[in-house]
Amino acid sequence: MKYSKLFFVIASLCVPTFAFGGACSTANLTRCLDSACALNIGANPAARCQYCGDASAGEPEKSMAMKSISAGSSAKYTISDKELKKAPKDPGERYVWATQNCLKKLTDCTPDDVEETYDPLIEQSCKAAGIATDMANLAKKANTAKTKSSCSTEISSCLINDKRCHADYSKCESDADFDKYFSECGVLSTGCDAFMADLRSTLMTSRDKAIKNADEILNNIVVAYQTARKNKLESTRAGCKDDAAKKKCIAAVCSNNMRHKCDIGYEYEEVVAKELCKFYDVACSRLK
Repeated sequence: MKYSKLFFVIASLCVPTFAFGGACSTANLTRCLDSACALNIGANPAARCQYCGDASAGEPEKSMAMKSISAGSSAKYTISDKELKKAPKDPGERYVWATQNCLKKLTDCTPDDVEETYDPLIEQSCKAAGIATDMANLAKKANTAKTKSSCSTEISSCLINDKRCHADYSKCESDADFDKYFSECGVLSTGCDAFMADLRSTLMTSRDKAIKNADEILNNIVVAYQTARKNKLESTRAGCKDDAAKKKCIAAVCSNNMRHKCDIGYEYEEVVAKELCKFYDVACSRLK
């Protein structure tokens, strides 16, 4: 589709250092889209048109023999039966839904790949149903159907990835780094270009708050250590007054370590206790 091609060209010019990854596997892309759009395709050649093409093709027949492409296949490249329960019934909406889900599973693929690879298959299916459909409108709808909320969630998750800005935005403190990763996430999130300006402003505000909060937390830690050190120093100085701390040390040594508790007649134990607590004399002399 022309619109998405223009978007990718502009994005590539804005982010010259970004690498777009490997080539899209059209086989896996077709397998993924078929898992939502080609149920029972073996018995019903019009299935792709009925599920993801044109409502005028009629509803697909309900049958006990219906088979999903995803059955028995790897969930890596197909939409599961559980996920299909959330699929829209309207063919146009289902096309959009299937496209978005498959592009998440196949990150090397783009809406252009869907248009070039799968749209002709839907058109063939519609011909089998005896109708003609305008795939260009469906393709454009797939590229623009996302809401601002879903785009915000998708781009924000992309942005705070550890490989990009990180959860605390520590890797995006400069606007240049932020813009580089934001543009990269914009390219990966197809269908969000209408909201990019607003999302950039919102996410940059989030970044500024995160950095400010990190600075405040660091300042609070520094203040806490300074306060604790000051309190400890004041407590130590108080203990040096009238040798209170040393006397307390001697009493503890006598009580806990001396066999006779430094009682009368065992004055040598008190001499030993005083020697063990002599470090208080050194510490207090340095604080004077």
